[in-house]
Amino acid sequence: MASVAFGAPAAAAEKTKFEFWYGLSGDLGERVQDACKKFNESQSDFEIVCTSQNGYDTTLQNTIAAYRAKKQPAITQIYDAGTLDMMLSGAFVPAKKLMADNGYTIDWNNYFGGIANYYATAKGELNSFPFNSSTAMFYYNVDAFQKAGIDFKPDTWEQVEEAARKLKTAGFECPLAFNFDTWPLMEQFSAIHNQPIATKANGYNGLDAELVVNKTKFVDHVKFFKKMADEKLFVVKTKQLGMDIVPAFTSQTCQMIQTSVADHGTIGKTLPENVKWEVAMLPVWKGTERQNSLVGGASLWVLAGRPEAEYKGAAAFLNYLATPEMAEWWSTVTGYIPVTKTGFGAMKANGFYDKAPYKGRELAIQSLSFTPTSENTRGIRLGGFTQIRKEFATALEAIFMQNADVQGELDKTVERGNAVLRRFEKTYAGQTLN
Repeated sequence: MASVAFGAPAAAAEKTKFEFWYGLSGDLGERVQDACKKFNESQSDFEIVCTSQNGYDTTLQNTIAAYRAKKQPAITQIYDAGTLDMMLSGAFVPAKKLMADNGYTIDWNNYFGGIANYYATAKGELNSFPFNSSTAMFYYNVDAFQKAGIDFKPDTWEQVEEAARKLKTAGFECPLAFNFDTWPLMEQFSAIHNQPIATKANGYNGLDAELVVNKTKFVDHVKFFKKMADEKLFVVKTKQLGMDIVPAFTSQTCQMIQTSVADHGTIGKTLPENVKWEVAMLPVWKGTERQNSLVGGASLWVLAGRPEAEYKGAAAFLNYLATPEMAEWWSTVTGYIPVTKTGFGAMKANGFYDKAPYKGRELAIQSLSFTPTSENTRGIRLGGFTQIRKEFATALEAIFMQNADVQGELDKTVERGNAVLRRFEKTYAGQTLN
Protein backbone atom coordinates (compact mmCIF):
# COMPACT_ATOMS: atom_id res chain seq x y z
CA MET A 1 0.00 0.00 0.00
CA ALA A 2 2.84 2.34 0.90
CA SER A 3 4.52 1.75 -2.46
CA VAL A 4 1.29 2.44 -4.30
CA ALA A 5 0.74 5.64 -2.33
CA PHE A 6 4.28 6.91 -2.81
CA GLY A 7 4.33 5.90 -6.46
CA ALA A 8 1.18 7.89 -7.31
CA PRO A 9 1.85 11.35 -8.83
CA ALA A 10 0.76 14.28 -6.67
CA ALA A 11 -2.61 15.56 -7.85
CA ALA A 12 -2.55 19.20 -8.88
CA ALA A 13 -4.62 21.29 -6.50
CA GLU A 14 -7.74 22.47 -8.25
CA LYS A 15 -8.37 26.19 -8.36
CA THR A 16 -11.51 27.49 -6.67
CA LYS A 17 -13.72 29.11 -9.32
CA PHE A 18 -16.13 31.88 -8.45
CA GLU A 19 -18.26 34.31 -10.45
CA PHE A 20 -18.32 38.11 -10.66
CA TRP A 21 -21.15 39.90 -12.49
CA TYR A 22 -20.69 43.51 -13.53
CA GLY A 23 -22.72 46.18 -15.30
CA LEU A 24 -20.07 48.01 -17.29
CA SER A 25 -19.86 47.35 -21.01
CA GLY A 26 -17.83 48.56 -24.02
CA ASP A 27 -14.37 49.93 -23.27
CA LEU A 28 -14.95 50.02 -19.49
CA GLY A 29 -16.27 46.45 -19.55
CA GLU A 30 -13.07 45.34 -21.26
CA ARG A 31 -11.03 46.98 -18.52
CA VAL A 32 -12.94 44.93 -15.91
CA GLN A 33 -11.99 41.81 -17.87
CA ASP A 34 -8.36 42.98 -17.77
CA ALA A 35 -8.56 43.35 -13.97
CA CYS A 36 -9.95 39.81 -13.67
CA LYS A 37 -7.19 38.46 -15.88
CA LYS A 38 -4.54 40.25 -13.82
CA PHE A 39 -5.93 38.71 -10.62
CA ASN A 40 -6.01 35.20 -12.12
CA GLU A 41 -2.40 35.56 -13.25
CA SER A 42 -1.27 36.94 -9.88
CA GLN A 43 -1.96 33.74 -7.90
CA SER A 44 -2.72 30.03 -8.39
CA ASP A 45 -5.45 29.29 -5.84
CA PHE A 46 -8.48 30.96 -7.40
CA GLU A 47 -10.05 31.63 -10.78
CA ILE A 48 -12.52 34.47 -11.09
CA VAL A 49 -15.02 34.24 -13.96
CA CYS A 50 -16.25 37.72 -14.89
CA THR A 51 -19.41 38.32 -16.91
CA SER A 52 -20.92 41.62 -18.06
CA GLN A 53 -24.68 42.01 -17.61
CA ASN A 54 -24.58 44.98 -20.05
CA GLY A 55 -25.97 47.68 -17.81
CA TYR A 56 -26.41 48.64 -14.17
CA ASP A 57 -30.19 48.16 -14.18
CA THR A 58 -29.95 44.66 -15.64
CA THR A 59 -27.17 43.68 -13.23
CA LEU A 60 -29.41 44.56 -10.28
CA GLN A 61 -32.42 42.74 -11.77
CA ASN A 62 -30.38 39.67 -12.77
CA THR A 63 -28.70 39.51 -9.37
CA ILE A 64 -32.05 39.53 -7.55
CA ALA A 65 -33.50 36.87 -9.90
CA ALA A 66 -30.38 34.69 -9.59
CA TYR A 67 -30.41 34.93 -5.79
CA ARG A 68 -34.03 33.81 -5.67
CA ALA A 69 -33.15 30.87 -7.92
CA LYS A 70 -30.04 30.10 -5.78
CA LYS A 71 -27.78 30.67 -8.79
CA GLN A 72 -26.19 33.93 -7.63
CA PRO A 73 -22.56 34.88 -8.32
CA ALA A 74 -20.14 35.38 -5.42
CA ILE A 75 -19.63 39.07 -6.29
CA THR A 76 -21.90 41.54 -8.07
CA GLN A 77 -21.44 45.17 -9.06
CA ILE A 78 -24.40 47.30 -7.97
CA TYR A 79 -24.67 50.99 -8.84
CA ASP A 80 -25.34 53.77 -6.34
CA ALA A 81 -29.11 53.86 -6.97
CA GLY A 82 -29.47 50.15 -6.09
CA THR A 83 -27.77 50.42 -2.68
CA LEU A 84 -30.94 50.45 -0.58
CA ASP A 85 -32.44 47.50 -2.48
CA MET A 86 -29.31 45.46 -1.65
CA MET A 87 -29.18 46.60 1.97
CA LEU A 88 -32.75 45.56 2.69
CA SER A 89 -32.44 42.29 0.78
CA GLY A 90 -30.20 40.79 3.46
CA ALA A 91 -28.71 38.75 0.61
CA PHE A 92 -25.10 39.79 1.21
CA VAL A 93 -22.09 39.23 3.44
CA PRO A 94 -21.02 42.60 4.94
CA ALA A 95 -17.63 43.77 3.75
CA LYS A 96 -16.12 43.90 7.24
CA LYS A 97 -17.25 40.37 8.11
CA LEU A 98 -16.00 38.90 4.82
CA MET A 99 -12.48 40.30 5.22
CA ALA A 100 -12.21 39.49 8.96
CA ASP A 101 -13.45 35.92 8.42
CA ASN A 102 -10.77 35.40 5.78
CA GLY A 103 -7.85 36.82 7.73
CA TYR A 104 -7.48 40.28 6.18
CA THR A 105 -6.85 43.33 8.35
CA ILE A 106 -8.34 46.33 6.58
CA ASP A 107 -8.05 49.95 7.64
CA TRP A 108 -11.62 50.93 6.84
CA ASN A 109 -10.81 54.59 7.57
CA ASN A 110 -8.51 54.46 4.55
CA TYR A 111 -11.55 54.86 2.28
CA PHE A 112 -12.42 58.47 1.47
CA GLY A 113 -15.45 59.41 3.60
CA GLY A 114 -17.24 61.02 0.66
CA ILE A 115 -17.07 57.67 -1.15
CA ALA A 116 -17.48 55.16 1.67
CA ASN A 117 -20.45 56.83 3.35
CA TYR A 118 -22.66 56.22 0.32
CA TYR A 119 -22.29 52.45 0.87
CA ALA A 120 -22.04 52.32 4.66
CA THR A 121 -24.52 51.71 7.47
CA ALA A 122 -25.72 54.57 9.67
CA LYS A 123 -22.84 53.60 12.00
CA GLY A 124 -20.38 54.02 9.14
CA GLU A 125 -19.64 50.32 8.52
CA LEU A 126 -19.22 49.37 4.86
CA ASN A 127 -21.71 46.88 3.45
CA SER A 128 -19.96 46.71 0.09
CA PHE A 129 -16.64 47.70 -1.48
CA PRO A 130 -16.45 51.01 -3.39
CA PHE A 131 -15.15 50.12 -6.86
CA ASN A 132 -15.66 52.36 -9.89
CA SER A 133 -16.11 55.72 -8.21
CA SER A 134 -16.62 59.10 -9.83
CA THR A 135 -18.17 62.49 -9.30
CA ALA A 136 -19.44 65.17 -11.67
CA MET A 137 -17.02 67.78 -13.02
CA PHE A 138 -17.18 70.87 -15.25
CA TYR A 139 -15.32 70.72 -18.59
CA TYR A 140 -14.54 73.76 -20.74
CA ASN A 141 -12.68 74.47 -23.98
CA VAL A 142 -9.78 76.81 -23.15
CA ASP A 143 -9.10 77.63 -26.82
CA ALA A 144 -12.72 78.73 -27.31
CA PHE A 145 -12.54 80.79 -24.10
CA GLN A 146 -9.43 82.58 -25.35
CA LYS A 147 -11.04 83.32 -28.73
CA ALA A 148 -14.04 84.80 -26.91
CA GLY A 149 -11.83 86.90 -24.62
CA ILE A 150 -12.71 84.95 -21.46
CA ASP A 151 -9.80 85.07 -19.01
CA PHE A 152 -11.34 83.28 -16.00
CA LYS A 153 -12.18 79.74 -14.88
CA PRO A 154 -15.95 79.45 -14.28
CA ASP A 155 -16.23 78.78 -10.54
CA THR A 156 -19.75 80.20 -10.19
CA TRP A 157 -22.91 79.93 -12.28
CA GLU A 158 -22.81 83.72 -12.66
CA GLN A 159 -19.42 83.25 -14.38
CA VAL A 160 -20.81 80.40 -16.50
CA GLU A 161 -23.53 82.77 -17.73
CA GLU A 162 -20.96 85.48 -18.47
CA ALA A 163 -18.79 82.98 -20.37
CA ALA A 164 -21.80 81.68 -22.32
CA ARG A 165 -22.76 85.20 -23.43
CA LYS A 166 -19.20 85.98 -24.54
CA LEU A 167 -18.94 82.68 -26.43
CA LYS A 168 -22.24 83.39 -28.21
CA THR A 169 -21.09 86.90 -29.16
CA ALA A 170 -17.85 85.39 -30.52
CA GLY A 171 -19.88 83.16 -32.84
CA PHE A 172 -20.04 79.90 -30.89
CA GLU A 173 -23.52 78.44 -31.48
CA CYS A 174 -23.54 76.13 -28.43
CA PRO A 175 -21.80 77.68 -25.42
CA LEU A 176 -22.97 74.98 -22.98
CA ALA A 177 -24.50 71.57 -23.70
CA PHE A 178 -26.72 69.72 -21.21
CA ASN A 179 -29.03 66.72 -21.16
CA PHE A 180 -31.69 65.40 -18.79
CA ASP A 181 -29.39 63.34 -16.59
CA THR A 182 -30.45 64.17 -13.03
CA TRP A 183 -27.12 63.08 -11.52
CA PRO A 184 -25.19 66.31 -12.23
CA LEU A 185 -28.14 68.64 -12.64
CA MET A 186 -30.15 67.71 -9.54
CA GLU A 187 -28.22 65.36 -7.25
CA GLN A 188 -24.75 66.90 -7.42
CA PHE A 189 -26.14 70.45 -7.50
CA SER A 190 -28.17 69.77 -4.34
CA ALA A 191 -25.21 68.28 -2.49
CA ILE A 192 -22.66 71.02 -3.19
CA HIS A 193 -25.29 73.66 -2.32
CA ASN A 194 -26.25 71.80 0.91
CA GLN A 195 -29.83 71.28 -0.28
CA PRO A 196 -31.86 68.17 0.60
CA ILE A 197 -33.26 65.82 -2.04
CA ALA A 198 -35.57 64.24 0.54
CA THR A 199 -36.40 64.33 4.24
CA LYS A 200 -34.89 61.89 6.76
CA ALA A 201 -31.32 62.82 5.72
CA ASN A 202 -32.04 61.91 2.09
CA GLY A 203 -33.54 58.63 3.28
CA TYR A 204 -30.67 57.47 5.50
CA ASN A 205 -32.83 57.82 8.62
CA GLY A 206 -35.93 55.94 7.50
CA LEU A 207 -38.02 54.47 4.72
CA ASP A 208 -40.71 57.10 5.34
CA ALA A 209 -38.63 59.81 3.61
CA GLU A 210 -40.37 62.25 1.24
CA LEU A 211 -38.94 64.16 -1.71
CA VAL A 212 -38.54 67.91 -1.22
CA VAL A 213 -36.60 69.07 -4.31
CA ASN A 214 -39.61 71.08 -5.46
CA LYS A 215 -39.02 73.41 -2.46
CA THR A 216 -35.25 73.97 -2.63
CA LYS A 217 -32.73 76.04 -4.62
CA PHE A 218 -32.98 73.36 -7.30
CA VAL A 219 -36.19 75.01 -8.57
CA ASP A 220 -34.39 78.32 -9.20
CA HIS A 221 -31.50 76.44 -10.80
CA VAL A 222 -33.86 74.78 -13.31
CA LYS A 223 -35.48 78.18 -14.00
CA PHE A 224 -32.01 79.59 -14.70
CA PHE A 225 -31.26 76.74 -17.12
CA LYS A 226 -34.62 77.34 -18.81
CA LYS A 227 -33.87 81.04 -19.25
CA MET A 228 -30.45 80.25 -20.69
CA ALA A 229 -31.91 77.59 -22.99
CA ASP A 230 -34.58 80.01 -24.23
CA GLU A 231 -31.76 82.44 -25.12
CA LYS A 232 -29.90 79.57 -26.88
CA LEU A 233 -26.93 80.00 -24.54
CA PHE A 234 -27.46 76.51 -23.10
CA VAL A 235 -28.38 73.85 -25.67
CA VAL A 236 -30.02 70.45 -25.14
CA LYS A 237 -27.86 67.63 -26.54
CA THR A 238 -29.07 64.03 -26.18
CA LYS A 239 -28.57 60.72 -27.98
CA GLN A 240 -32.18 60.93 -29.16
CA LEU A 241 -31.45 64.28 -30.79
CA GLY A 242 -28.38 62.85 -32.51
CA MET A 243 -25.52 63.92 -30.22
CA ASP A 244 -25.07 63.58 -26.46
CA ILE A 245 -23.06 66.06 -24.37
CA VAL A 246 -19.65 64.32 -24.41
CA PRO A 247 -19.51 63.99 -28.24
CA ALA A 248 -20.82 67.57 -28.42
CA PHE A 249 -17.80 68.67 -26.38
CA THR A 250 -15.19 66.48 -28.07
CA SER A 251 -16.37 67.55 -31.56
CA GLN A 252 -16.05 71.18 -30.33
CA THR A 253 -19.72 71.73 -31.23
CA CYS A 254 -20.26 72.92 -27.64
CA GLN A 255 -17.71 74.53 -25.34
CA MET A 256 -18.87 73.66 -21.79
CA ILE A 257 -20.45 70.58 -20.21
CA GLN A 258 -20.88 69.01 -16.79
CA THR A 259 -20.31 65.26 -16.73
CA SER A 260 -18.51 62.51 -14.82
CA VAL A 261 -14.76 62.49 -14.17
CA ALA A 262 -14.99 58.98 -15.67
CA ASP A 263 -15.39 60.73 -19.06
CA HIS A 264 -12.01 62.46 -18.61
CA GLY A 265 -10.13 59.69 -20.40
CA THR A 266 -12.57 59.58 -23.32
CA ILE A 267 -12.43 63.36 -23.75
CA GLY A 268 -8.63 63.34 -23.64
CA LYS A 269 -8.42 60.57 -26.24
CA THR A 270 -11.09 62.03 -28.54
CA LEU A 271 -10.32 65.76 -28.69
CA PRO A 272 -7.55 66.67 -31.16
CA GLU A 273 -4.18 66.84 -29.38
CA ASN A 274 -3.65 70.53 -30.13
CA VAL A 275 -6.94 71.59 -28.46
CA LYS A 276 -6.57 73.04 -24.97
CA TRP A 277 -9.29 72.11 -22.49
CA GLU A 278 -9.61 72.07 -18.72
CA VAL A 279 -11.70 70.46 -16.00
CA ALA A 280 -12.92 72.12 -12.80
CA MET A 281 -15.16 71.38 -9.86
CA LEU A 282 -18.84 72.00 -10.55
CA PRO A 283 -19.77 75.69 -10.30
CA VAL A 284 -21.80 76.96 -7.34
CA TRP A 285 -24.02 80.00 -7.08
CA LYS A 286 -22.19 83.07 -5.76
CA GLY A 287 -22.23 83.31 -1.97
CA THR A 288 -22.63 79.55 -1.54
CA GLU A 289 -20.54 77.76 1.06
CA ARG A 290 -19.50 74.83 -1.11
CA GLN A 291 -20.03 71.31 0.29
CA ASN A 292 -18.65 67.95 -0.83
CA SER A 293 -20.09 66.43 -4.00
CA LEU A 294 -21.63 62.96 -4.20
CA VAL A 295 -19.90 59.81 -5.36
CA GLY A 296 -21.27 58.08 -8.43
CA GLY A 297 -20.52 54.71 -9.95
CA ALA A 298 -20.91 51.40 -8.18
CA SER A 299 -19.69 49.13 -5.41
CA LEU A 300 -19.01 45.40 -5.17
CA TRP A 301 -21.31 43.26 -3.03
CA VAL A 302 -20.49 39.73 -1.89
CA LEU A 303 -23.64 37.63 -1.97
CA ALA A 304 -24.76 35.23 0.74
CA GLY A 305 -25.32 31.52 0.09
CA ARG A 306 -22.05 30.63 -1.65
CA PRO A 307 -19.54 27.98 -0.48
CA GLU A 308 -16.87 29.10 2.02
CA ALA A 309 -14.08 28.38 -0.49
CA GLU A 310 -15.56 30.99 -2.84
CA TYR A 311 -15.50 33.59 -0.07
CA LYS A 312 -11.76 33.03 0.33
CA GLY A 313 -11.43 33.81 -3.39
CA ALA A 314 -13.75 36.81 -3.20
CA ALA A 315 -11.79 38.26 -0.27
CA ALA A 316 -8.50 37.72 -2.12
CA PHE A 317 -9.87 39.46 -5.24
CA LEU A 318 -11.24 42.43 -3.30
CA ASN A 319 -7.97 42.76 -1.40
CA TYR A 320 -6.09 42.66 -4.72
CA LEU A 321 -8.21 45.46 -6.21
CA ALA A 322 -7.45 47.64 -3.17
CA THR A 323 -3.66 47.57 -3.60
CA PRO A 324 -2.10 50.94 -4.57
CA GLU A 325 -0.73 49.38 -7.78
CA MET A 326 -4.19 48.27 -8.91
CA ALA A 327 -5.74 51.58 -7.82
CA GLU A 328 -3.30 53.41 -10.11
CA TRP A 329 -3.78 50.96 -12.98
CA TRP A 330 -7.60 51.20 -12.74
CA SER A 331 -7.55 55.01 -12.65
CA THR A 332 -5.12 55.15 -15.57
CA VAL A 333 -7.10 52.91 -17.91
CA THR A 334 -10.60 54.20 -17.02
CA GLY A 335 -10.69 57.73 -15.55
CA TYR A 336 -12.36 56.52 -12.34
CA ILE A 337 -10.78 57.82 -9.16
CA PRO A 338 -8.92 55.90 -6.42
CA VAL A 339 -11.23 55.09 -3.50
CA THR A 340 -8.57 54.93 -0.76
CA LYS A 341 -6.28 57.59 0.67
CA THR A 342 -3.21 55.34 0.25
CA GLY A 343 -4.11 54.67 -3.40
CA PHE A 344 -4.49 58.39 -4.07
CA GLY A 345 -1.33 59.21 -2.09
CA ALA A 346 0.74 56.70 -4.06
CA MET A 347 -0.54 58.10 -7.37
CA LYS A 348 0.20 61.66 -6.29
CA ALA A 349 3.70 60.69 -5.15
CA ASN A 350 4.33 59.02 -8.53
CA GLY A 351 3.44 62.28 -10.29
CA PHE A 352 0.36 60.69 -11.89
CA TYR A 353 -1.64 63.93 -11.76
CA ASP A 354 1.21 66.00 -13.22
CA LYS A 355 0.97 64.17 -16.54
CA ALA A 356 -1.05 65.89 -19.25
CA PRO A 357 -3.62 63.12 -19.91
CA TYR A 358 -4.52 62.82 -16.22
CA LYS A 359 -4.08 66.39 -14.99
CA GLY A 360 -7.28 67.63 -13.36
CA ARG A 361 -8.60 64.27 -12.22
CA GLU A 362 -7.35 64.98 -8.69
CA LEU A 363 -10.02 67.71 -8.50
CA ALA A 364 -12.63 64.94 -8.29
CA ILE A 365 -11.07 63.81 -4.99
CA GLN A 366 -10.96 67.44 -3.84
CA SER A 367 -14.64 67.82 -4.71
CA LEU A 368 -15.68 64.60 -2.93
CA SER A 369 -13.71 65.48 0.20
CA PHE A 370 -14.26 69.26 0.14
CA THR A 371 -16.12 69.09 3.47
CA PRO A 372 -16.98 66.25 5.86
CA THR A 373 -20.24 64.62 4.70
CA SER A 374 -23.47 65.95 6.19
CA GLU A 375 -27.13 64.93 6.08
CA ASN A 376 -27.47 66.53 2.65
CA THR A 377 -24.13 65.37 1.22
CA ARG A 378 -23.66 61.84 2.51
CA GLY A 379 -25.61 60.29 -0.33
CA ILE A 380 -29.13 59.36 -1.38
CA ARG A 381 -30.76 56.30 0.14
CA LEU A 382 -34.23 56.19 -1.37
CA GLY A 383 -36.19 53.11 -2.39
CA GLY A 384 -36.95 52.78 -6.08
CA PHE A 385 -34.49 55.56 -6.84
CA THR A 386 -33.93 54.29 -10.38
CA GLN A 387 -37.62 54.95 -11.12
CA ILE A 388 -37.49 58.33 -9.34
CA ARG A 389 -34.54 59.41 -11.50
CA LYS A 390 -36.56 58.47 -14.60
CA GLU A 391 -39.51 60.55 -13.38
CA PHE A 392 -37.28 63.61 -12.96
CA ALA A 393 -35.59 63.09 -16.33
CA THR A 394 -39.06 63.00 -17.92
CA ALA A 395 -39.97 66.21 -16.08
CA LEU A 396 -36.82 67.97 -17.32
CA GLU A 397 -37.61 66.88 -20.86
CA ALA A 398 -41.11 68.34 -20.54
CA ILE A 399 -39.70 71.62 -19.18
CA PHE A 400 -37.04 72.07 -21.86
CA MET A 401 -38.68 70.46 -24.88
CA GLN A 402 -42.38 71.16 -24.33
CA ASN A 403 -42.16 74.42 -22.36
CA ALA A 404 -43.85 72.95 -19.28
CA ASP A 405 -44.02 75.19 -16.21
CA VAL A 406 -40.98 74.54 -14.00
CA GLN A 407 -42.64 74.65 -10.57
CA GLY A 408 -45.79 72.83 -11.72
CA GLU A 409 -43.81 70.05 -13.41
CA LEU A 410 -41.52 69.55 -10.41
CA ASP A 411 -44.51 69.48 -8.03
CA LYS A 412 -46.16 66.73 -10.11
CA THR A 413 -42.90 64.79 -10.31
CA VAL A 414 -42.35 64.93 -6.55
CA GLU A 415 -45.89 63.59 -6.10
CA ARG A 416 -45.16 60.67 -8.45
CA GLY A 417 -41.79 60.08 -6.80
CA ASN A 418 -43.33 60.00 -3.33
CA ALA A 419 -45.80 57.37 -4.58
CA VAL A 420 -42.77 55.23 -5.57
CA LEU A 421 -41.32 55.73 -2.08
CA ARG A 422 -44.57 54.72 -0.38
CA ARG A 423 -44.78 51.52 -2.47
CA PHE A 424 -41.20 50.69 -1.51
CA GLU A 425 -41.92 51.41 2.16
CA LYS A 426 -44.93 49.08 2.02
CA THR A 427 -42.86 46.31 0.40
CA TYR A 428 -40.32 46.49 3.24
CA ALA A 429 -42.81 47.26 6.04
CA GLY A 430 -41.33 46.60 9.47
CA GLN A 431 -37.71 46.78 8.30
CA THR A 432 -35.44 49.46 9.68
CA LEU A 433 -32.24 50.91 8.26
CA ASN A 434 -29.16 50.18 10.34
